[in-house]
Amino acid sequence: MSGTGGSTIAVLGGGAWGTALAGHAVRAGHEVRQWVRDPARARAIEASRANEARLPGVRIPDGLRVVSEPAAALAGAGIALVAIPSASFRAVCREARRVWPAGTVAVSATKGIEIDSRRRMTEVAGEELPGVPLAVLSGPSFAIEVARELPTAVVVASSVADVAEALQRALSTRAFRVYSSDDVVGVELGGALKNVIAIAAGIVDGLGYGSNTVAALVTRGLAEITRLAVALGGRSETLAGLAGLGDLVLTCTGSLSRNRRVGQALGAGRTLVDATSGLVAEGVGTTRAACALAEAAGIEMPIARQMRAVLYEGKPPREAVDQLMLRSLKRE
Repeated sequence: MSGTGGSTIAVLGGGAWGTALAGHAVRAGHEVRQWVRDPARARAIEASRANEARLPGVRIPDGLRVVSEPAAALAGAGIALVAIPSASFRAVCREARRVWPAGTVAVSATKGIEIDSRRRMTEVAGEELPGVPLAVLSGPSFAIEVARELPTAVVVASSVADVAEALQRALSTRAFRVYSSDDVVGVELGGALKNVIAIAAGIVDGLGYGSNTVAALVTRGLAEITRLAVALGGRSETLAGLAGLGDLVLTCTGSLSRNRRVGQALGAGRTLVDATSGLVAEGVGTTRAACALAEAAGIEMPIARQMRAVLYEGKPPREAVDQLMLRSLKRE
């Protein structure tokens, strides 16, 4: 783990992001094994050298092995990137615990919050993988662009500086710049909470409102994300960087954003069931968790509250946006 290359990396997750990270790790000079739960799908990806269902048009590098057992992926690995939906994160960590090698760093690449417990993903990993070194990888990074080696910058954070710096060295390439941080809370919450604001940005677009509205939403969204993150132990400067502002701008404005697409569909009058059909949009569940965290901490998050009302209480999207604009006047 102390070196910069040539180590073994496991990637747990067969989605677009897991596949993109696995391919990137191969290009960074590592031996990589990707765990895909379904054996038939794992064999198909291994044989075809493509994950067409999740990352169409991208060839998987020859140095990547795709396996269907966590033990086969984790054996000898110094780093394990966990890139799965937040709803499955705990179960996967629990399944992998019995075969987790001593000293292997668990790196959450999942941008969400566990709904019932309100735990961040590294907190979940800490509970399910006791004693395992922990880190989080986040930042503005669409999977398809990473897979195509388009320039990308992200942040890796760990409470142990040596772990963050070793991950930085191991994962950085000319096309994938990694910054290190010790603000796990700020990096993790920035990545999770921006999805809530992205749904709101999509609603604004679906309603036919303009760029002025989106700009206002992004700016005020960053303010409320920062308030909550700081209240929970993060640092405001982290939220002004790649893991906060950078990821927020990308997810609120990028056409590849799943959370924004859900919001667009809601703004256009579709139901939540229709809007989320075939999509894993982390912001839908994170909205509930974010509001619960904010209420417990006494933090005001008006955009998140309105999104909860739209997603779970049947509030018309236009009415939610109008109420945000008609809130009592105050100083910025």
